[in-house]
Amino acid sequence: MRPALDHDAITELVTAYAEQHHCPTVAWGVVGDGTLAATGSVGDVDEHTVYRIASVTKSFSAAATLWLRDAGVLRLDDPIGWHAPELTDVRSPTGDSPPITIRDLLSMTSGLATDDPWADRHLNLTDDEFDAIVAGGLLFAVPTGTIHEYSNFGYAVLGRVVQRASGRRIQEVVSEELLPALGMYATTWAQPMHGDWAPPLDWRDGGFVDELPPLGDGLIAPMGGIWTTVADLAHWVTWLDDAYPARDEPDDGPLSRASRREMQTVQRYVGFRTVRGIRCPSGYGYGLRVMDDPELGDVITHSGGVPGYGSNMRWVRGRRTAVIALANSTYAPVTDLTARILDLVKEQGFIPDAQPPTGELVTSVAGQLVALVNAWDDSKADELFADNVQLDEAYVRRRGTAEQFRPITLEDIEVESEASGKAHGTDANGQRVEVTFSLAPIKPPRIQEYELKRE
Repeated sequence: MRPALDHDAITELVTAYAEQHHCPTVAWGVVGDGTLAATGSVGDVDEHTVYRIASVTKSFSAAATLWLRDAGVLRLDDPIGWHAPELTDVRSPTGDSPPITIRDLLSMTSGLATDDPWADRHLNLTDDEFDAIVAGGLLFAVPTGTIHEYSNFGYAVLGRVVQRASGRRIQEVVSEELLPALGMYATTWAQPMHGDWAPPLDWRDGGFVDELPPLGDGLIAPMGGIWTTVADLAHWVTWLDDAYPARDEPDDGPLSRASRREMQTVQRYVGFRTVRGIRCPSGYGYGLRVMDDPELGDVITHSGGVPGYGSNMRWVRGRRTAVIALANSTYAPVTDLTARILDLVKEQGFIPDAQPPTGELVTSVAGQLVALVNAWDDSKADELFADNVQLDEAYVRRRGTAEQFRPITLEDIEVESEASGKAHGTDANGQRVEVTFSLAPIKPPRIQEYELKRE
């Protein structure tokens, strides 16, 4: 059972952060086991207040694209010109570059130049305006398929490709196939018309001023157009993280667990990123970033920023723990804030330990291996070992090694994976002994290698 969160400590952190970074309002939430375990705010907002989440939208667009892939409408390695002939000539200017594929767009490897300031002012791009831009030529920062280059316009291209392939806009796939199934009824592509939404503001010359009116839903919107709440995003992050661990129980969707795990798997290495002063290797999946955090392990995240708004969602993969923060000031830097909240949550013991492998097979094999060391029998060795073991070192030599360690009193078994582990015990003199082993990729299970050593 998880401990109760220290709400006051999180509130103090968020309040100080909002003041330091000039955020007029911040709505935040901590998700644990599928529910909002704690929520709070700065300003007259709460977990049901609507904000524009900017590039956090990309995870929705990626999920919609994979939904179409799974339905057989398209394939990720399809060149974009196959579905949208008008895009056939959109490719890196080097003659040896491959055609851009749907996978390139999802994983930010198209090579199109990074375009945050420009794209943020073109969310309402029309089809005709898109066609005119393409006809005028596109600027590539790097050759297609070589390195990560973050591109918002790439998700506009993705929107056009999806529309041509399926006859539906990405927005429609998200709204019809994903949101209702997840109970995300406050999530829209259009600006909310009710009063419970945070207006876009900016901090200039020592005070808050109104930003320009939010742009509408256009062809670039799949990169950053969604409006939603902390409460709705809690459903989204829970659903994505519920893809772990892989298991046999019913897979109800609306997108398969395998496809959701694919979104959260590094498709292209990005490099080191520094968040709250900690440097982490990182990569990009499909609409999501993957961080190898030395303190937390695998962290999945995505930030968003447009004029008037900043957002971030972040969770420890497979641990049923997430943090969400939304603010209504231009490019509010809440990425660092969610990371710090997650650190607080960890300090309070709220994040469960990583789920270990079941280890039933490894545990059984470990016991058999220790028993063989204690009383060597070639026929039992034949039953336990793969055929390479005798070839790698003859049984007569292995028996001699075993005699130097036995008898081993088995004390505990460390399961490293479903195919490897370590047995720990003591010899006749009370000295610690470690037996490491791994299984061959065959059935019935057979040990392919093992090692005896004193600790």
